[in-house]
Amino acid sequence: MQSLISQLRQFGNRTMLSIFLFGIASGFPWVMIGSVMSAWLKDAGLTRSAIGYFTAVFAVYSVNFLWSPMLDRLKIPILCQRLGQRRGWILSMQLGIAACCLLLSQVDPNTNLTLAGLAALFIALCSATQDIAIDAFRIDSIDTKQNEQQSSAAAMSTSGWWTGYALLGAIPFFIADMPGWNWPDVYLLLGSIMLLLTLAIWLAKEPQSKRDQAYQQAQSHYLAAVVAKGHQAMLVMLVITTAIVLCFIGVFGQTWFEYQTLAFSILVLLLLIYAIRTTSHMLSQHSACPTNQGGPAQRAMAWVLVSMGEPLRDFFGRNGVRLALSLLLFVVLFKMGEAILGRMSIVFYKEIGFSNSDIAAYSKLLTWAVTIVASITGSLVNLRIGIIKGLFVGGIAMAASNLLFALMASVGPDKTLLFITIVVDGFTAAWGTVAFMAFISVLCNRAFTASQYALLASIGTFGRTTLGAYSGVIVDSLGGNWQLFFVLTALMVIPSLVLLYMIRDKIQAIADAKV
Repeated sequence: MQSLISQLRQFGNRTMLSIFLFGIASGFPWVMIGSVMSAWLKDAGLTRSAIGYFTAVFAVYSVNFLWSPMLDRLKIPILCQRLGQRRGWILSMQLGIAACCLLLSQVDPNTNLTLAGLAALFIALCSATQDIAIDAFRIDSIDTKQNEQQSSAAAMSTSGWWTGYALLGAIPFFIADMPGWNWPDVYLLLGSIMLLLTLAIWLAKEPQSKRDQAYQQAQSHYLAAVVAKGHQAMLVMLVITTAIVLCFIGVFGQTWFEYQTLAFSILVLLLLIYAIRTTSHMLSQHSACPTNQGGPAQRAMAWVLVSMGEPLRDFFGRNGVRLALSLLLFVVLFKMGEAILGRMSIVFYKEIGFSNSDIAAYSKLLTWAVTIVASITGSLVNLRIGIIKGLFVGGIAMAASNLLFALMASVGPDKTLLFITIVVDGFTAAWGTVAFMAFISVLCNRAFTASQYALLASIGTFGRTTLGAYSGVIVDSLGGNWQLFFVLTALMVIPSLVLLYMIRDKIQAIADAKV
């Protein structure tokens, strides 16, 4: 067991500072398309339901695992050659986000809501892609022999995320209340801040990786299978393509198909399981062959199958199908209540009478300070009590903090109660997040870090995005009864804790094996 002093020293090196700064860049875009966008649309006169639907752009965070393999295999010309694969991708996405903020500074949502929505969608796409690269950078930067430091890295990432989301996110709310400022001007400022955050690229050190060798070896095995079983390989590609299409329909088509999300998810999961089993059977029957064997079409098919299929096959193969599915289900359920509540928090604050400055001071700045302390404290405590107890404590505490919101809805705009609620909610959320991030980090194979972490993280944000888009509809269907709404979000954690208890021994075995 490490001493407290040696654990604290982990937070002061160059790697941890880089992870913290990248965390800021990861959290900041959520301000642009989250709280600031909600406040802007609310002031523009849009309804709660419309605002809720508008936040559906967050859905890209739940499907970014679909293109995450490209960040493991593809290198952006010039940027990746000079900066490395992780830093090159991060910088390119940050520049795209800044450009979209400039576009939003020229848009009026009352006259051109479609263009504003497209700009917000592109910010979400760039941000979700940036997150893939940042998370992969964080995990790859920690040596596998020191996996216990993943908890410290998760704490720095979480602290950075909330610094970008809460501390920097408070700036636009303070400015919005100043004379002469409007929301388009705020977006111009947000874009400028994003450009300043790109300076962190030059501090970070590109992590070493054996990723290319692992993909080259996998390519030879898949090529042998494709050459021998071409028709079967084509079927696997068709199944994977169908699953991808269904993912996009199920997530981005939810405005028109309001009750299909769960059905689409189950169908996609079944298709992927079939593809994984078929691919594993193909590979078991054939040995590796030279990568120049076969025609161009066969080599291209093998490349696609390796990129899209091997990270999934590896994850399910190492953990087993039953445990892998249980882990994915736990991830979805654990974040459900927090996701539903989060999408309507700003609307709730404004409706019960808090000003933009109150929101900035309490919801942003106070949450930021609490999260910094809670993240570091949580990482230290979780090293001692273990991942299972950490997740149990985090889940129960997050649910209890939701009940404080229900109390606030009954009392009204009481700043003392707001202070207490924000402190408790921020502390419990950070505690649970650090434990959760550290655990899924050590589950990843370093050859497929971006792909596998993005899969788990995307599942984790499933409720925050696809289901969170209906948060406004839920409040409206309850007749604006905020108390009942927050009680329901608290109860949503119960299924995840029941599942966690059922698979606790298997989860502990995985965690112990990775230490």
